[in-house]
Amino acid sequence: MDNRQTKTDVILIGAGIMSATLGSLLKQLVPEWDITVFERRSAAGEESSNEWNNAGTGHSSLCELNYTVEQPDGSINISKAIQVNEEFQFSKQFWAYLVNSGVISNPKDFIMPVPHMSFVQGESNVAFLKKRFEALSVNPLFEGMEYSDNPDLLKQWVPLMMKDRIVDQPIAATRIESGTDVNFGALTRLLFDHLQKNNVGMHFNHQVDDIKRNSEGLWELKVRDLASGAVRRHAAKFVFIGGGGGSLHLLQKSGIPEGKGIGGFPVSGLFMVCHNPEVVAQHHAKVYGKAAVGAPPMSVPHLDTRVINNKESLFFGPFAGFSPKFLKYGSIFDLITSVKPHNLVTMLAAGAKNFQLTKYLIGQLMLSKEQRLEALREFVPNAKGEDWELVVAGQRVQIIKDTASGRGTLQFGTEVISAADGSIAALLGASPGASTAVSVMLEVISKCFPQHIKAWEPKLREMIPAYGTSLLQEPALLREIQAETSRTLGLTNGNGASGHGDKTSALA
Repeated sequence: MDNRQTKTDVILIGAGIMSATLGSLLKQLVPEWDITVFERRSAAGEESSNEWNNAGTGHSSLCELNYTVEQPDGSINISKAIQVNEEFQFSKQFWAYLVNSGVISNPKDFIMPVPHMSFVQGESNVAFLKKRFEALSVNPLFEGMEYSDNPDLLKQWVPLMMKDRIVDQPIAATRIESGTDVNFGALTRLLFDHLQKNNVGMHFNHQVDDIKRNSEGLWELKVRDLASGAVRRHAAKFVFIGGGGGSLHLLQKSGIPEGKGIGGFPVSGLFMVCHNPEVVAQHHAKVYGKAAVGAPPMSVPHLDTRVINNKESLFFGPFAGFSPKFLKYGSIFDLITSVKPHNLVTMLAAGAKNFQLTKYLIGQLMLSKEQRLEALREFVPNAKGEDWELVVAGQRVQIIKDTASGRGTLQFGTEVISAADGSIAALLGASPGASTAVSVMLEVISKCFPQHIKAWEPKLREMIPAYGTSLLQEPALLREIQAETSRTLGLTNGNGASGHGDKTSALA
């Protein structure tokens, strides 16, 4: 081991969309800071951020039914939907800033307009969807949303889904044109390419084996070069652990008390993918349904138009599975080695409380190809097996921790865990993840650099016009910012109007 120590201002662990976003924000705010990135894979965006490892949905609650919960009194709680939508607005605004400032030359390299839809069958589900539509469509964030339970109109919206469908029960859908398909892998690579050109040290094939506080108060990392085997020490004032499923182990090694008692449960995913141009041409939307009983929110079935390398394809899924790995390219010992004395009881409690999830995962693992095709045919009635192939997606690690609702609570979503002094932070969790990267990284900046926030506010507002503002209280400003952002990102429709607000809400 080389005992020499290399010092820097900021170390980012993991070259995914989260580190790319934080690095890009910090480089704009304090360009003089030295930033170093360590990534165990050979390139950026190879794990969860990769375009083949996620659905590419710009999560903004336009179609995801799990963000709107029906209350015991029958009303629809839309607070989570509003939160996720507002967070995605931050991402789009920052991306637009990067386009305007020349960091990204062509937004079509990573983002495309694709309508977002929700589709349900059965009387109770149709009633739920209509109430959801009525609750959302009056909100400025969801202007332009349409609802229909008319099969003839649905044939126009989703011809592939309606072809050969036997309509023997009520069906309905909502549709909003301002949805997006985002290639987070491409965006990650674009951001890191720019950072590397601006003197950010990128170290691929480098694995962080350990992380400890040293006598100087710096965080010291033991980093192994996977190509040569050489081990070196690197130290920084601030460390961000953005290693996806690998973050939990590194958080535990840091020893900070805020990381105690937290566990993780890995869920793998698979998609069925269609490249047949005749089939692909019949569908242009991201269509989300309702999750099966016992399924985790990330397993809501959806049929998606995807744009990867300028070529359209269709994704259907995800089908959940179980692997003890925390990363797609991780170790089968990841789960067992994450169990520590401080989180053992929490993990055992989670196992006892989540019988339905366990049962669901076992059922998913046992599905045959024909059974997966039957699930697909709920969306595409005439789907043919030869048109669809199975693709293994990324690993997601759901957070397990003790909460007010009890021990061993399985958390869905993302969470920032940071030391009291803000010198180190880790991002844990999964969806909506990448879509809300800018909002989540602003949380990291706020928690970890409170002493700089006042001085940074003017630049933050330049990059993200809605920063520090409740746009819901200023609908005119909201529409203005959305229109400008959509124009910059190439998300406008043919007549130049923004996808948001260019259609009135309609019942058909």
